[in-house]
Amino acid sequence: MAHPDTEQDFDECIEACEEALHYSQRCAAADIREGDPAMVKCALLCLDCADICAATLNAMARHSPHHGDFCAVCAHICRACAAECAKHDHDHCIQCKAACELCAVACAKHASEKHAL
Repeated sequence: MAHPDTEQDFDECIEACEEALHYSQRCAAADIREGDPAMVKCALLCLDCADICAATLNAMARHSPHHGDFCAVCAHICRACAAECAKHDHDHCIQCKAACELCAVACAKHASEKHAL
């Protein structure tokens, strides 16, 4: 749905952020439960990803004039999270990687719409 104040469709980005938020939280929790010290980096990156996805979807939902700034950071963190999850064969990592890649693409579409001061 196009929003009249921005004339842009934020729904795809919001939905992608919701999915990445869900799968990155799930991945972090699974990493922590496994107790494998080799998965600490993955868990921490997933938590960072979940935080920026939540903040970005909130900024998009309220049509923040800073949405492009949020999207730029979100795309960056989602790419980093996907790259880390790609190193692991766990189902939760595979799902997180896919969700983060989609979110990075959706956010990248809005990353250039930065608020001018």
